[in-house]
Amino acid sequence: METFLQLTAIGVGNGAVYALLALGFVIIYKSTGAINFAHGSFVLLGGFVVALLKDDLGWPMAVLAGITTAGLGAVLIERALVSRARLATHESLALMTIGIDVIVSQEILRRLALSTPYLGDPYDTLTLRIGDIVLFRTQFWAAVVAVILTGAFFLAFRYSEWGISMRALSEDREAAALVGIRSSLVTASSWCVAGLLAGIAAVFIATQDFGGAGLGQGTHAAALVAFPAAIIGGMDSTLGAIFGALIVGLTQVYSGHYIGFDFAKSAVFIVMLIVLIARPSGLFGGRVVHRV
Repeated sequence: METFLQLTAIGVGNGAVYALLALGFVIIYKSTGAINFAHGSFVLLGGFVVALLKDDLGWPMAVLAGITTAGLGAVLIERALVSRARLATHESLALMTIGIDVIVSQEILRRLALSTPYLGDPYDTLTLRIGDIVLFRTQFWAAVVAVILTGAFFLAFRYSEWGISMRALSEDREAAALVGIRSSLVTASSWCVAGLLAGIAAVFIATQDFGGAGLGQGTHAAALVAFPAAIIGGMDSTLGAIFGALIVGLTQVYSGHYIGFDFAKSAVFIVMLIVLIARPSGLFGGRVVHRV
């Protein structure tokens, strides 16, 4: 039982990181109706800026710069490329984001060369004991940050003008336009929020505790694991993104320990397929996910 509780704690911590990323997928999907496959490149962009500046500016300022850059980079991509493809189908937009992801991620990986810097300086490799359970501080702080940010997001989504506008666009874009909602502003801000969340996730993913690897190809791959989390929960459900991320985090650690590490990489996608077969819209989704 102690081992199971230990694994559960680690899985929840990992799931908290995936939740930040899964929310980004859902936010963009709700505002545009398209899936953003360039999300992993936002993580790399934010992480790269942190790695580049932390020795000169110090860790806190470098993290702030990295998160800001990820958010601004997401807005730039949306304004310069995605928003100009007004007549494109959702499928075409998804393919466009794949191309963007390849260009951005490969350029960052080229600049990193063989270096794989770690970004979690204040907490990486440090442990925290709660009773008989030993937690990595990376997972602990990831969970704390995820709870705070997701709580703030749900409040904003429910009560702020921005959240109401996004919900209106998600339900009926034409009706929202008729009542004066500027879809371009809401969409750009949605991409910005998704980019900011990706930048925050980068400082937890590129640590020795999360996956044992620094900033690099593994960081990009880890970020894309959040996509099944969004699918499992439902691409149009912010609450589903949270639960889907926890399912992904727990599936990884349980299958990795009880079956095998290599199988853990496939287990998440097996769970995703089972959920889609049983409920095509996801566990909390209200619409069938067909825009892939």
